[in-house]
Amino acid sequence: MKKRVLSAMPSQTFAEGALDAAQQTGKLSYDGYKKVWSDEFNGDSLNRADWNVETHEKGWVNNELQEYVDSAENIQVKDGKLIINPVKKVTDGDTGSTKEAASYTSGRVSTQNKQTFIYGRFECRAKVPKGQGYLPAFWLMANDENVYGQWPRCGEIDCMEVMGQETNKAYGTLHYGNPHSQSQGTYTITDGADFSDDFHIYTCDWEPGKITWYVDGVKYHEESEWHSTTVGQGTLAYPAPFDQPFYIILNLAVGGSWVGNPNDETSFENNPYVIDYVRVYQKDSYDEDVKRPGEISLVMS
Repeated sequence: MKKRVLSAMPSQTFAEGALDAAQQTGKLSYDGYKKVWSDEFNGDSLNRADWNVETHEKGWVNNELQEYVDSAENIQVKDGKLIINPVKKVTDGDTGSTKEAASYTSGRVSTQNKQTFIYGRFECRAKVPKGQGYLPAFWLMANDENVYGQWPRCGEIDCMEVMGQETNKAYGTLHYGNPHSQSQGTYTITDGADFSDDFHIYTCDWEPGKITWYVDGVKYHEESEWHSTTVGQGTLAYPAPFDQPFYIILNLAVGGSWVGNPNDETSFENNPYVIDYVRVYQKDSYDEDVKRPGEISLVMS
């Protein structure tokens, strides 16, 4: 049996902590898990020992409109929360057209090369903005894309995305393979409320051969079928690419090929992506002797 004992891995940073009472008694059991890392955002600035502030040009991915910048206007820590604020600025008030020309900035932070994890339960309590063109996200990417190749071969785990024009629905998505393949589940609130009204807990439980998504402790998607390919090597052994260190990303995109662009009703006044905390829990060890669903083991006598 192939087993990964996490306490013996020097690349990990561990800081054990007690579970909250709500977590101990909620729908999602934490028996057998330890909190190995968290950021409660209790200071007055981002902890840059754990987080990178990424900067990227407009259109860097997905035809998004925002520029990701390192600015206190866009990224703040206060009152125990991380606040990612989208900013719209009119760039030319006399364009001669019926539409104002505008530029957009936003924030994106990641733990790449600072806090990385192989397997675990990843949890974020957050409140999302409402409005056409917003796409807040809590997700995981491979720390070293050279292991299996560049995206999508390296793998991507989207723990949460919520489109600003459809804030009653949360998406959990897995990206992998070459050419690009994905699997996706959704969780929809049906009582008239939505994810922009209040804080909700988004959880992704990543185990060898199985990844499971939850909202407020309620399971809504599970995936065990994926693959990875690398140029010249064909399909690699399951559960690649989800058997390598990943890091955490929090960002707020504005516009793009999936969510669409802001419209006249999209508000940029006091409409941030607010994160209360990010926490990572792990078991002491994980059994990596797993097989792709439907794969048959042959026993030679």
